Amino acid sequence: MDEEVVKFIRITLFVLGILSLANVALIFNVFDSIMIFALQISLSLFIIAYAIFFNKIPKKIHIASGILCLFPIAILLLLATYGNTTNVTYREDVVIVLGAGVVGENVTRPLARRLDAAFEYWQQNPTAYIITTGGLGERATITEAEAMARYLVRLGIPRERILLEEHSTSTYENLKFTKTILDEHFPDDFSVVLITNDFHLYRSVQTARSVGLYVNRKGAYTDWYSWPVNYLREMIAVVHMWIF
Repeated sequence: MDEEVVKFIRITLFVLGILSLANVALIFNVFDSIMIFALQISLSLFIIAYAIFFNKIPKKIHIASGILCLFPIAILLLLATYGNTTNVTYREDVVIVLGAGVVGENVTRPLARRLDAAFEYWQQNPTAYIITTGGLGERATITEAEAMARYLVRLGIPRERILLEEHSTSTYENLKFTKTILDEHFPDDFSVVLITNDFHLYRSVQTARSVGLYVNRKGAYTDWYSWPVNYLREMIAVVHMWIF
C-alpha cells in the first residue's frame, strides 16, 4: 500500500478515535447510557490503537476489518435514510409521540425535538389527536406522557386534543398500550403517524407493526453531538430485534 495512503488512513483513524472520546466527555452528563458510553470509549481506544500500530498489523487483518465495517455502516445508512424520509399525508387521525425521558417535570432535549415535530405536524392537521406515551421514570416526578402533554399545551395545542398513555416503560409497551387506547377511542378505524427521533424511527415502525399498528412516519431531528451514542445504541437494538 502506498505510504501516503497509509499515512492518510492512520491520521484519519486517529482523529476519529480522539473525536469519539471527546464526544463522550461532551455529553456524558446528558445521557444515562453508561453501558453505551463504555462501549463507545472502548471502540474509540481500539481505533486509536489500530491507527498507532497500523503498519504492524497483517494485511489479512486489514482486509477482514474492512469487510466487518461494512455491516455497521450498512445499518447506519439504513437508520439515517429511513429516519429522514417521511410518508405522512397530513390527513391522519392521530399522532403518536414516543417518550424519551423526563427530569422532574421537564422533557429532555431529544423529547422536546419529538414534540416540536408533533406540533409542526399538528399545525398542518389541527383535527388530529396527539397521544403522548410514557410512564413514570426514575428521574421524573410526573409521567412522561403528562410532561409531554404540558409541553404541547404550552406550544398551543388544546388539551382536549391530547390523549395520554401513562404506563409504559419501553418502546414496545409505548405502542402496545397505545393501540389499546386507540382501539377504544376509534372503534371503527383510524390512521396514524408515528413521531420519534430519526435514528429511532426504523425500529419503532417495525415494533408498531408487531403490535398491529400500521403507521406513517415522521422523524424528529437529532442534535449532531448526540449522533454517536444514539446511533451506536440503536444499531445494537436493531440487531437484537432482527435476531430475537
